[in-house]
Amino acid sequence: MAISNAEWEIMRVVWTKEETTSSEILDILEDKTDWTASTVKTLLKRLVDKGYLSTQKVGKSFRYSALISENEVMKQETTDFFNKFCQRKHVEIVKHLLESMPMTEADVTLLDETLLARKENVLEEVPCDCVDGQCRCKEHLTLE
Repeated sequence: MAISNAEWEIMRVVWTKEETTSSEILDILEDKTDWTASTVKTLLKRLVDKGYLSTQKVGKSFRYSALISENEVMKQETTDFFNKFCQRKHVEIVKHLLESMPMTEADVTLLDETLLARKENVLEEVPCDCVDGQCRCKEHLTLE
């Protein structure tokens, strides 16, 4: 289940701290957001309901911890994003990301190695996975 941008902000704090309270989250995000304690608690409840967070009562407060790793969510969100586009356009998206993101030499080396390994298993042509009328791939264009 996808999470909103606001929920993502909360999750980033939880992943960093591993276990936290609504007050700690509010303190950390106060310069970035204009959220109230009520807003943070509402977002936390949504994340608990979605199965992203667990909650434990400690004294008068609740402590929250992640039930799903940042890496798992990152992979799912990336898959969900790419599924919005014709798979023939995925390389264009990746190319744009590579051109626009800051990278170290080690990052570039890692990507080079990944692409070289990927050469072992490539397609002659990436098939279109869209339904008729959702893209401009030639197999979906009807001639009149």
